[in-house]
Amino acid sequence: MQTEATTQHRWLQQLIGDWTMEGECVMGPDQPPEKSRGEERMRTLGDLWVLGEGTGEMPGGAKGQMLMTLGYDQAKGQFVGSWVGSMMGNMFVYTGQLDASGKVLTLDTEGPSFIGTGTSRYQDIITIIDADHRTLSSQVLGDDGKWTHFMTATYTRKK
Repeated sequence: MQTEATTQHRWLQQLIGDWTMEGECVMGPDQPPEKSRGEERMRTLGDLWVLGEGTGEMPGGAKGQMLMTLGYDQAKGQFVGSWVGSMMGNMFVYTGQLDASGKVLTLDTEGPSFIGTGTSRYQDIITIIDADHRTLSSQVLGDDGKWTHFMTATYTRKK
C-alpha cells in the first residue's frame, strides 16, 4: 500500500531543518517562569512523516531529550503524532487540525495531571511565524473548562 503525500503532508515539510530553541515554562501558580534553551533537528521519514529530535535544558537545570512524530491520517482527516521525553514515563499521542490561515496547527492530547492524580487534556500549538521562525506553546484544560497556558518555545532556524 502506497500513500501519496497530500497538502497536509507538504505543510509539515516546512518544519524540516536544524533549529535553536528558547523556552519559558511556568511550573506552578505561585512560581516565576523558568527559562530554557535547546536544539531540535526535524527530519523526514519518507514523504509522509516528520520526526523532531530535541535536546535541551529542563527547569531546574537537568538535560532532557525529546522526540516528536507528526504526520497526517487521510482516513481520519486529521494530523496525528506523538511526543516523548527522557524526563517522563508516558507518551503523549496527538490528533490535530490546521487553522484556516494555514499557520497554526493545534494538537490535542491527554496525559498525567500536573496537580494530583488522574489525567488532563492538553494542547500543543505549533505556529509558523515565517520560514525561519516558529513557536510551540502548550496549555492545559482546567476543571473550570478554561485553557491555561504554561509553556512557550520559540524556534529559530540555524543558518
